Amino acid sequence: MEQNRVMRQQIEEEKKEVEAKPNRRIKVRLLPIWLRLLIVIGLIFIAVLSGALLGYSVIGGGHAMDVFQKSTWTHIFDIVNKGA
Repeated sequence: MEQNRVMRQQIEEEKKEVEAKPNRRIKVRLLPIWLRLLIVIGLIFIAVLSGALLGYSVIGGGHAMDVFQKSTWTHIFDIVNKGA
């Protein structure tokens, strides 16, 4: 009987200690927000370039590096704006 009362008191004391401690979590960012934005912008840029390369060479049947020539884009804009 005495043991039960002692154990209950210990449990109640532990609960009070846990409740008394503030639960503050400190967030530590491994990568700052500005670096995350630069990484996302860089990945978007890489995705656009690789999409243009694959689209022009595989789907379009042209040479992959021709996609970076100004004449290619001038020709594409002329085709798109033909009806305008």
